[in-house]
Amino acid sequence: MSSTNRTVVVTGIGATTPLGGDAATTWEGLVAGRSGVRPLTQDWAAEQAVRIAAQIAVEPTEVIPRPQARRLDRSAQFALIAAKEAWADAGFEEKATENGEVDPARLGAVIASGIGGVTTLLDQYDVLKEKGVRRVSPHTVPMLMPNGPSANVGLLVGARAGVHTPVSACASGAEAIGYAVEMIRTGRADVVVAGGTEAAIHPLPIAAFGNMMAMSKNNEDPEGASRPYDTARDGFVLGEGAGVIVLESAEHAAKRGARVYAEVVGQGISADGHDIVQPEPEGRGISDALRHLLASTDLDPAEIVHVNAHATSTPAGDVAELKALRKVFGDDTDHMAVSGTKSMTGHLLGGAGGVESVATILALYHRIAPPTINIENIDPEAEANADVVRGEARKLPVEGRIAALNDSFGFGGHNVVLAFRTI
Repeated sequence: MSSTNRTVVVTGIGATTPLGGDAATTWEGLVAGRSGVRPLTQDWAAEQAVRIAAQIAVEPTEVIPRPQARRLDRSAQFALIAAKEAWADAGFEEKATENGEVDPARLGAVIASGIGGVTTLLDQYDVLKEKGVRRVSPHTVPMLMPNGPSANVGLLVGARAGVHTPVSACASGAEAIGYAVEMIRTGRADVVVAGGTEAAIHPLPIAAFGNMMAMSKNNEDPEGASRPYDTARDGFVLGEGAGVIVLESAEHAAKRGARVYAEVVGQGISADGHDIVQPEPEGRGISDALRHLLASTDLDPAEIVHVNAHATSTPAGDVAELKALRKVFGDDTDHMAVSGTKSMTGHLLGGAGGVESVATILALYHRIAPPTINIENIDPEAEANADVVRGEARKLPVEGRIAALNDSFGFGGHNVVLAFRTI
């Protein structure tokens, strides 16, 4: 089927995050402006310069049977929990491919992770050193491989059209959703389960990010540490969790009478070509992604009323993103309510695009933009370039068709912008 006339819609959402064990609880936390950042209480945290993180609100072992959990890396556990919720939310039975609801040959899965099974890799290396070769788990390789979460989600739903794992650092989750959209538009699939997951709260990643001076060291005020656009922002706060959505062709969704949250208008992708970790300071790569989005879709800038910004709470990245929005959209940015939800969830790295897509979709569905918390003194450059939602959630227009963007950027200069629109 031609990619030019195949509309893609969202029919299911799922999440497990620092704000809640499902999408509804996460959304309630976002709208309420609640922080999920807490002190790290593990023994190893005492010697770290960074002793805070946005840890998961509901442990996977409270949801997944322990025998199954022992065979899965934490990142795969998160992905399965979010995928199960999204699948059920879309109205599918667990065995949908067996009872004829979905053709397995037309069903795909695309779940991203920026780092993969890093906790398994590092923990099992410790086992090897301390207890010897025979004590290393035989499940180690399937657990640590980056495609583990996607493979397990594919097995969960019975996907046979393709199971994929984009790895583009902190843009991975958004890239997964964009890839899923293209699977449907190009006729490879009718239904795709897509999103991102990450579980990297471990002493090595925290020490490494801390030594890069990338993370906030505001250990005395965990809930106030992630502060996008504030003049005192000093780095991101590491988060963990997953966000997954079910995408369908509009025709397939209509045939089964599915509830539709939003249309996925399209994506814009680019690379900075600037530095392995530093964003291009003027946001040129981001601007290219935005222009690509506009050139490849029928999106009207006047429709865009909300932006879920990447906004990690880093001095350079936050402002570069807003400069790019202003450069591409000009005065149209004046009616775009910009939210930095990482102020509440922390930065989920490869899971960020999945969780923030869920937030963006729900913002359109409920027509309300979550706040950016912890802004005491807004950066003048941020204030000059965008309308940042501060203090409390803001209602979006209740009449007519509206659209929203979800921005995701990653180390290596990866830029992905997703656009969603009400039906």
